[in-house]
Amino acid sequence: MDERDIRLLKAIAELGTGSPDKLHEETGIPVSTIHYRLNNLREDGIVENDLYDIDLDEFGLSVTVIVEVLADYSGTHSDVAEGIKEIEGVTQVFSTMGETDFIAIARLGDADMVGDLMRSFEEVPEIERTNSTYVIDTLWDDTRGLNSYSMETLLAEFTDD
Repeated sequence: MDERDIRLLKAIAELGTGSPDKLHEETGIPVSTIHYRLNNLREDGIVENDLYDIDLDEFGLSVTVIVEVLADYSGTHSDVAEGIKEIEGVTQVFSTMGETDFIAIARLGDADMVGDLMRSFEEVPEIERTNSTYVIDTLWDDTRGLNSYSMETLLAEFTDD
């Protein structure tokens, strides 16, 4: 990647769109160049999709639950992860080191759904124990990780020399 690629990716993260016209306004990079570079970034697997982000709170999934999972590996690690991933409401699963084997993030609509979630974890045979944290208030949630970095850091760390 070069500086233009990183400027495009940072602009996409900040604007929340891949619109070539809006990216041109933000970066000054010609629209034809933006098309070319976005295609290359897709081919390289850096840009994964053109989906619209959905505000889950506005949609009605405003309850976030963080579940720490301790598992007994009678099967494989990936089998347990797959079982967690299949639980309705789970939006992210992380394999972790330390006392916890996995962390799952779930987005739910209400307390009844939280109860259903916890019963679903109990149905995965390899899960030995869970510890759940009910999020009271989301103070910051950035699904576009580049927003947490300055342009200077991105350029210094990720441009090809």
